[in-house]
Amino acid sequence: MKSKTPEDNSPKEFLEGVHYYFENGLMVLTARFLSERGYCCGNICRHCPYPKEIQDQRRKSSISLLKDPGSEDSSDIGSK
Repeated sequence: MKSKTPEDNSPKEFLEGVHYYFENGLMVLTARFLSERGYCCGNICRHCPYPKEIQDQRRKSSISLLKDPGSEDSSDIGSK
């Protein structure tokens, strides 16, 4: 059985006013689009339909991917 990828959950049509709108020249995704997409991206979306705990968890995992593996984390200072 094929596993689902985030792209598999995306709406087939991307409609202005339904899935997004523009505000001050920026595209804002609606809660409908975000929930139809099927996962939280961790980017603190304005209309994120997912619980804060999931948003925080996704954000932390995204941040850990961006950290330089050779750099020391400030929370590690003094523990060595």
